Amino acid sequence: MSRALPKYHKRRVAMIGGAAAVVLSGAVIAGSALAGETSNNGDQAATNASPGTVNCPAVEGSLPEIPASAQAEVERNLTLLDTQISEANRRLVDTVGQGGPNFVQNAILGPLEDKRIATLNRIETAIGRAAEKPEGLEALAACDLNAGGAADAGGEAEEEPTEAATGAADENAGGAGAGDAGNAENDENGAGAEDAGNAGAAGTISCPDVEPSLPAEIPASAQAEVDSNLAQLDTQISEANQRLVDTVGQGGPNFVQNAILGPLEDKRVAALNRIETAIGRAAEKPEGLEALAACELNQ
Repeated sequence: MSRALPKYHKRRVAMIGGAAAVVLSGAVIAGSALAGETSNNGDQAATNASPGTVNCPAVEGSLPEIPASAQAEVERNLTLLDTQISEANRRLVDTVGQGGPNFVQNAILGPLEDKRIATLNRIETAIGRAAEKPEGLEALAACDLNAGGAADAGGEAEEEPTEAATGAADENAGGAGAGDAGNAENDENGAGAEDAGNAGAAGTISCPDVEPSLPAEIPASAQAEVDSNLAQLDTQISEANQRLVDTVGQGGPNFVQNAILGPLEDKRVAALNRIETAIGRAAEKPEGLEALAACELNQ
C-alpha cells in the first residue's frame, strides 16, 4: 500500500498537469480568436466612424459685381448653400453603413447637387433682374467626398437615388437617377411616401399641372424655352417613376422622400424658375410657380 501510494500521486499530478495544459491552450486559442475579432471589429468601427466630409466648389469667387437690389437675396442663397453642405455632412454621419454600393452618391451627393443647382439658379435670377445675368453657375453644383469615405463607401451608397445624383446637373440634364436626398430644403422627412421604397408596390408619382398656371399669352420669343422646360418637367416625372420601380425594397423609412420625391422637387424648382425667367425677358415675369414643385406618391 505504501509503495503504491507514490505511483498514485504521480499519476494524479500528471493528469492534473495535463488538464491544466489543455485549459491553458484553450485559453490561449480563445484569447487569440477574441483578439482577432476585436481587431476586426475595431477596423470596422474605424471605418464606420470615418464617413468623410463633403467638398463643394466655392461660389462667391465666380459671381460678378452684385447689384445692391440683389445683395440680400444673393447672400441668403449663399448661406443656403452652406446649410446644404452642413446637412449633407450630417447625413453622411447618420447613414454610415446604410444602403448599397452607390448610396452616398445617390442619397447624399446627388440630391445635394440638385439643391445647389436650384439655389445657383436663384442667384443668377436675382442678379439678372438688375444687371447682366450670370450664366453657367450650375457648373459649380457638383460636390465630391473628401478622404475618409468614398462615393461608394461611406454610407455605402446605394444607387439609390439621387434621383439626383446625376440629375442634378441639370436640371439640365434631367434627372439622373437617383436622387436621394431631400428637396430644396426639404430634407429628409418624408411622409407617407417615404416608406414606399420598402414596400412591394412602387406606386406612381403625382405632380401639379403647370400649364394652367402660366400666363395666357406667352411671348413668342419665350415659347420654345417654355415648351422645352415643360417637356423637361414631364421627363423628370417619368424618370422618378422609373426610379420607384427600380428601387423597390431599398433604403430606410424615408428613402422615397429623400431619394426620389425630394430630388424631383429640386429639379422642378429649377425648371419652373427657368420658365419664369424665359417669360420675364419679354413680358411680366410670373411669380410663385415654385409652389407647384412638390409632388406626392400615389399608392
